[in-house]
Amino acid sequence: MATPLKIDFVSDVSCPWCAIGLASLNKALDAIGDEAEVSIHFQPFELNANMPPEGQDIGEHLTEKYGSTAEQQQQAREMIRARGAEVGFEFAMDKRGRIYNTFDAHRLLHWAGLQGKQKELKQALFKAYFTQGLDPSAHEVLIYLAGEVGLDKDAARQVLHTGEYGAEVREAEQFFQRHGINSVPAVIINERHLISGGQPAAVFERALREIMAKA
Repeated sequence: MATPLKIDFVSDVSCPWCAIGLASLNKALDAIGDEAEVSIHFQPFELNANMPPEGQDIGEHLTEKYGSTAEQQQQAREMIRARGAEVGFEFAMDKRGRIYNTFDAHRLLHWAGLQGKQKELKQALFKAYFTQGLDPSAHEVLIYLAGEVGLDKDAARQVLHTGEYGAEVREAEQFFQRHGINSVPAVIINERHLISGGQPAAVFERALREIMAKA
């Protein structure tokens, strides 16, 4: 009998380690196969909740937030690119020059979850931002991506233009923050076990199998 695994994947659209973490988790789940009955829920987290609509230059942002030098940022970019390549995710660093507000993307993801297309939209958002260099705060980009994963574009436009699901996103963000989640990705299994960071697929698989063995 398959072991139930409820996975809450807490992450932000603009977090490169979240893209790596999801690709690694997917590989781990592929390896586990039908030994587990998996339900995955993407939960919102904003790394930069106060980011203005026009966004900010990434280099400037990283220097302000972390005090990192241009050389350190270049080293980090190369590490991220290499880790992404290991799990089949392409980072086109030359196409991504700004960081943006992601609140509307999280609202659309909440709606996509109600339509059974949350994972597809999440992966499309990661690709749009990190591989294609698109702006995930732009409504036209979000509506286009919704259509690409089989969601109704007019319904997506309605969600974005009315501010729908804003309260639900805020409530979820606050819930996970109250429970100690202050960095992402945070992968919570069966509401009890936490796996932090963009781990390699083997680490995810080992942790999941240990949890399954105790279930």
